[in-house]
Amino acid sequence: IFHRIIRGFMIQGGDPTGTGRGGAETKIKGEFASNGVNNRLSHRRGVVSMARTQIPDSASSQFFICHGDSLFLDGEYAAFGRVVHGMDVVDYIADLETDRSDFPDIPPVMEKVFFVVKEDV
Repeated sequence: IFHRIIRGFMIQGGDPTGTGRGGAETKIKGEFASNGVNNRLSHRRGVVSMARTQIPDSASSQFFICHGDSLFLDGEYAAFGRVVHGMDVVDYIADLETDRSDFPDIPPVMEKVFFVVKEDV
């Protein structure tokens, strides 16, 4: 599900518990400039990036899709892809009603996700 929605900023999912507090036991090294990795993918509308805590190497299963340009995240979060089809769905999700914690009243469920390699785009 997408458990965190902030219109104009991002929609976040990938937590197997659906609470926003879960994730995989294995952590992923943060691939961004402040962690010593040259990642040139900028956090523009439609970019997919790893969610994490304040600890740079704490990403696991959670990710977010930028609903709007969020360039202040560049160099601090690991962007790794972008939405190539379906930004209308991202817009629809971003417009859902949420509570004060940005949790949607009716959490949208991801039913299908497709990965496309750059050569196929």
